Amino acid sequence: MLEKLQRKGFEVLALHHAEAIFQHDMRTAIDELEEVLLDINLPIEELVMGGGGEGQLTQRMRNQLASLGWEKHNFEIKKTVDGIEKESISHEIDHVKNFSAGTVALEIEWNNKDPFFDRDLENFKRLHADGVISIGVIITRGSSLQGSMVELIEQFAHHNGITSIDDLKEFDYRPTNRQTHLIEKAAKNKGSFAKGWAHTFVSDKFGQATTHWRKLEDRVHRGVGNPCPLLLIGIPKDIVTFS
Repeated sequence: MLEKLQRKGFEVLALHHAEAIFQHDMRTAIDELEEVLLDINLPIEELVMGGGGEGQLTQRMRNQLASLGWEKHNFEIKKTVDGIEKESISHEIDHVKNFSAGTVALEIEWNNKDPFFDRDLENFKRLHADGVISIGVIITRGSSLQGSMVELIEQFAHHNGITSIDDLKEFDYRPTNRQTHLIEKAAKNKGSFAKGWAHTFVSDKFGQATTHWRKLEDRVHRGVGNPCPLLLIGIPKDIVTFS
């Protein structure tokens, strides 16, 4: 499943019969996901300018998914006993699409704090238990991208002749006083501004406590989200481009 993505370095993990459901009942969903993800690229400048949060890459993916009918939806589940409402719970999912054989819910976690994975997986679990969705999908930074962040940022610095914080203003990067102190200290310890800034920048913006493949994989292997069928997709480093 998703062989084209895997050939391009994407990590793909299907759990709890998700692969069988997609292959036999919702092949169109797989085709649409491949269409969106095979088309993505990430100019290195966006890593620097975006830093964290919802960057331009995420926005492009969201727009492409929305154009194919994967739209934001707020599920509201009410518990009624003898005509009296006892409980009402809502779950907002960023991308939901109904297919003839079922409903797929999808979240993109590009660079949030990693507890967002717990939220997503628990939401999927509840919605699946209530018969509302068939499969939950999460797209996040893959291990090759996460593991290459420092190297990519350092390469960006060399590529653009960046040797000081002033050189970064062109890319709308303005560190706080705290960050400036850490960068200067790291540059001294690492022997160059490029190395020091790269390590500090990545640690601060894309650190181990953010959403990336290993954090997601750890959770599902512990059973978080079980037994909801899940499809997890990790974005590879090869999407990053240099001008």
